[in-house]
Amino acid sequence: MFALLLSTTAAQAGEKDPKEPTAIVELGGASEWGLPGASSHGPSLAVEFTPIKDWLEIEGGVDRMFHSGRGEWGTDLLFKKPFTLSDKLEFMVGIGPQWTFSRGGTQTSAEFALDFMYWPTADRKYGWFLEPSYSYAFNRGHERSLSTTVGLLIPIP
Repeated sequence: MFALLLSTTAAQAGEKDPKEPTAIVELGGASEWGLPGASSHGPSLAVEFTPIKDWLEIEGGVDRMFHSGRGEWGTDLLFKKPFTLSDKLEFMVGIGPQWTFSRGGTQTSAEFALDFMYWPTADRKYGWFLEPSYSYAFNRGHERSLSTTVGLLIPIP
């Protein structure tokens, strides 16, 4: 999935602003709380790129969540509308599909996310992000959950 995202971005490299990164890696930790239900925690990795400047960013991510000795894998594909609040702060609203894989089976959900990015330096060599989200499962039981991911932004030139 990440290779597809990066190859699409590479094809557009000739058209991009030289100051804009080709993609941004989001590396962090995630926590999820079922509504109602138990919580789970684990590492998260995502790659984001901009196919239409100021209009669309696409993020593909994967996480590994753990709860009571059991684990599950989650993936998502978010389509986000970016808003630049200042030279250092960006905000995005996104929606897209989410898939969760565990021993109990596969679950398909819709995910709604808010994404806050903070770039502490003018050269944007690194940054920080906070991404709270809500998901609603289409499977039997229609599980709902709130989650948050926080971590480091690493631009790829």
